[in-house]
Amino acid sequence: MKRNTANAAPVTVSVSMLGGFSMQVGGNVLTDEINRSQKLWNVLCYLIVHRDRDVSQSELVELLWPGENSSNPINALKTLLYRVRSMLEPMFPQEQSPILSKRGSYSWNPAIECQLDTDRFDALVATARTPGLSDEELMDCYQEMTRLYRGDFLPKQSGNLWVVPLNAHYHAAFLEHVKKYAALLEQHGRFEDMTQLCTRTAELDPLDEEVHILLVRSLIHQGKEQAALEAYERATDILYRSLGVSPSEELRSLYAAIMDTEKSMETDLAVIQQSLKETATRPGAFVCEYGFFREAYRLEARRAARNGTCVHLALITVSLPGGGMPELGVLNTTMDQLLEILINGLRRGDVVARYSGAQYVVMLPSANYEDATMVMERIVSSFYRQHRRNFLKLSCRVRELELA
Repeated sequence: MKRNTANAAPVTVSVSMLGGFSMQVGGNVLTDEINRSQKLWNVLCYLIVHRDRDVSQSELVELLWPGENSSNPINALKTLLYRVRSMLEPMFPQEQSPILSKRGSYSWNPAIECQLDTDRFDALVATARTPGLSDEELMDCYQEMTRLYRGDFLPKQSGNLWVVPLNAHYHAAFLEHVKKYAALLEQHGRFEDMTQLCTRTAELDPLDEEVHILLVRSLIHQGKEQAALEAYERATDILYRSLGVSPSEELRSLYAAIMDTEKSMETDLAVIQQSLKETATRPGAFVCEYGFFREAYRLEARRAARNGTCVHLALITVSLPGGGMPELGVLNTTMDQLLEILINGLRRGDVVARYSGAQYVVMLPSANYEDATMVMERIVSSFYRQHRRNFLKLSCRVRELELA
């Protein structure tokens, strides 16, 4: 039986879809954390998003059972909508049904106002693009955007085709304006706020390299070199492991900035010597970040030119047997195994750095071409011997270091 909605008192519903679905009516709250069918949440969210029109039964059937040949999809749809109404019923006045049915279609009750976080977010984006706003007005706008964006659009419905473009839209808009917000915070010297913003954003999207760059910069501005170094190392590790790519030159250049940042003066030479000693006692080859490797390369080139000694570089690459990049899960495991063999199989004076997602570069001081080649062949043989079940291919190239 349909409810009479003609004289019903107006009801306002607050709906959140960024970071997960929740609906609040007065003091009652409903979230998609409760264990209900995903189709139930799917149709409810779809009707709310398209609350400005009637949605036909055929459209909903295709939405819920795409490509399926159900014997009676209309009855299945009616059953699902009955369950949706039953779930919503306790939250609304008895005389006011949130979902209306017409002949051949369904719609959200237009008498029930929905205040969506996505609508507010879109309004803020439009405001931020208004010419002539002051920096303070822009930052207030950006701040509310970041508060609203708690995560991806309907993450539990991310497998539904209609959700994908909306998810991409809000995610891209969020990242665009976070970066603008961070740039303004940096410009106004609000580095702690910049760190908080970029830390949270990196948690929401750990694969955006530009966000990591902004985070490291914010820490350098505050003189927090150790925290900046840790953030840098996390970023490079994520890029290697999740995307199989090398950090950009801009991110790598921050390593030098961290090293060059002025530190507090230490007058006790014994303290300095002890810290160096603790680092020097690590066994095996010296493993470092590629930015440091480049500095070590320059130093060795100078030393070799002065002393007339020989230094060789080796590049060891992991690939599929027929060439090409392996699947990332297998690649990361192999790179960890290979690094362990490099550390234990090389001398303490040798230097190792990760050059790309599938490559290590090695510097071999005081080694001629024959010795360097023999060392790297031994590394490859040791890997195959210890990891017989690994089907990936290791290839190695050796070249003499170019003198400064």
